[in-house]
Amino acid sequence: MSTRVETEDISSTKSEKFLAVVLAAFVLIGSGWLYWKAYDWVGPESAYSYTQEQQKIIDTADRAHENFYPIEAQLEEDRLNLGQARSDLNLAVDRGEDTKQLEQEYRDAQATFAKTQAEYAVAKEKRDVAEAAAQKVRDDQEQAAIDAETSWRHWLVAGLRLLFIAGMLIGSLLWTQKLRMRESRYVPIGFAVTASATILSFVFIVDYITDYIDILELGPIVLSALGIAATIGAFALLQKYLAKRTTRIRVRKRECPFCAFPVRHDQAHCEGCGRSVTAECAECHQSRRVGTPHCANCGAA
Repeated sequence: MSTRVETEDISSTKSEKFLAVVLAAFVLIGSGWLYWKAYDWVGPESAYSYTQEQQKIIDTADRAHENFYPIEAQLEEDRLNLGQARSDLNLAVDRGEDTKQLEQEYRDAQATFAKTQAEYAVAKEKRDVAEAAAQKVRDDQEQAAIDAETSWRHWLVAGLRLLFIAGMLIGSLLWTQKLRMRESRYVPIGFAVTASATILSFVFIVDYITDYIDILELGPIVLSALGIAATIGAFALLQKYLAKRTTRIRVRKRECPFCAFPVRHDQAHCEGCGRSVTAECAECHQSRRVGTPHCANCGAA
């Protein structure tokens, strides 16, 4: 069964629009997955992950920190206990009370504090050594990431992503245009794929621009400029689309394609604006109405 209809007279239903949105979402999910997986397939190796040996060094530093913090807290507690024992002993001496038990408690507090101090020194040294090794690993990894961002594999991924998005966008636009020329009801599907490709192209632009430019530092002026440029571009495309659509509608209503003044079929010029409403067909060289999708004599587009 043919799906050829007059798309100017029949609008897409809500169900068709809903299905087009759903299709766009699924296309975006699939294309987005391919976009991100490209780096795993051909991107630089070990750019953002530690080797097994490096991970072991990082884990050692983490354990050293975990062991150090309780000892540090215990040292502070023992320091407070020692200070309290000293205060109690001094108070008892000032009052002339028996200080034998308090002296023992003070000596015990001193011994405990000294022991914790020794443990603290050992733990701190282990932590510092492990952290220095871990920091070197992090620095090496950061440098590897920087090198990866400038390696040929990185640019290969960028090129493949660009080709994929450009092919998807151009292909969807050409397909949508073909559907429109055939006046097919499947035009919303073309719009859905085009919308997905457009969104993915914006992702690509933001992904690579932010590698070299901090948008937040540039302030609202950048957002304003991008918004203005995008809006003007969309407005220009809309005007181009409406120009073709409006012309076709006017011709079908027997109106001038330029000013919408009523025109009879035997008129060569518009009585409203004076412009010619007929032109020579490029194929059969017969006179054809300006704005019609096909020649009435030979059927050429």
